[in-house]
Amino acid sequence: MAKDKPDWSEFSDKENKQQSLDVVISQNVIQNMVYVLRGQQVMMDSDLAMLYKVETRALNQAVKRNIARFPEKFCFQISNEEYENLKSQLVISSLEKEKDENYGGRRTLPYVFSEQGIAMLSAVLRSDTAIQVSIRIMETFVEMRRYMANSALMFEKINEVEFKQIEYQKKTEERFEQVFDYIAEHDEAKQKIFFDGQIYDAFSLLVKLVGSAEKSIFLVDNYVDVGTLNILAKKKANVSVCIYTMKQTTLTKADAANFNKQYPKLEVRHTGVFHDRFLIIDSDRAYHIGASLKDAGKKCFAISLLESKGIIKDILQRLTLKSERYS
Repeated sequence: MAKDKPDWSEFSDKENKQQSLDVVISQNVIQNMVYVLRGQQVMMDSDLAMLYKVETRALNQAVKRNIARFPEKFCFQISNEEYENLKSQLVISSLEKEKDENYGGRRTLPYVFSEQGIAMLSAVLRSDTAIQVSIRIMETFVEMRRYMANSALMFEKINEVEFKQIEYQKKTEERFEQVFDYIAEHDEAKQKIFFDGQIYDAFSLLVKLVGSAEKSIFLVDNYVDVGTLNILAKKKANVSVCIYTMKQTTLTKADAANFNKQYPKLEVRHTGVFHDRFLIIDSDRAYHIGASLKDAGKKCFAISLLESKGIIKDILQRLTLKSERYS
């Protein structure tokens, strides 16, 4: 007895229908039909009707017959402003544009359905297509929520990284500012050279050095005059000054007396044992100066910091032993 041949047509039809459905409602298609209104993701009635293969009017009538199942959070009619906003953003589907009143179609504002409302539609329409379409839409909504959650996390991480970069940049800039401030305040710390004609620059640096003294200033310079006193006059009050120079100096007793009347206390001593010029600040910081203070900037010269405390001590001892008071 011959066996009946199996009827594969039913399965083929189902497979063809499913393939057709997959083409029509691919995830990308559904995503392009999802809008955000009033803080939630929604789909328009006309787009849903197209996917469910029913007329928009029939879909809305089914909803009205079962209105108790569609509270406002499931389904609501959008306002004119919302509709115009959607149109201005070019997010309304081509099918909806064809149905716009400007094209002689619908006269009422569209209804939109939330995710819960779409799930309820499958129960109201009662068709295999509605069930399959609703499942596909639910999957798309879930995928979009996952994407937005991941995007939010990603942006949060980016913001966190940017914040750390800003903080790091701010701290780095503060450190650079501290370094630059230190350099600006200690630009004379190592050595400085002045070329001929840089009279004001040389004068400014010497004034700055004199002004940095807190207790005392010792100047060893064989050629001093009133111009030298003009620089020393920039010292702080109560800072004592002692000049060591040759006996043949052009600086007079009257010059020293006038200086002391306004900027005490100045003492002048004679010595002939030094050829070079030295400026000693507070007995712990000494500068070797390549030109007399009164001639600074007229020709090329350099100023260098003497970092050895022993050298400073030796210079001061030598001055004490090899000098005499200006009488």
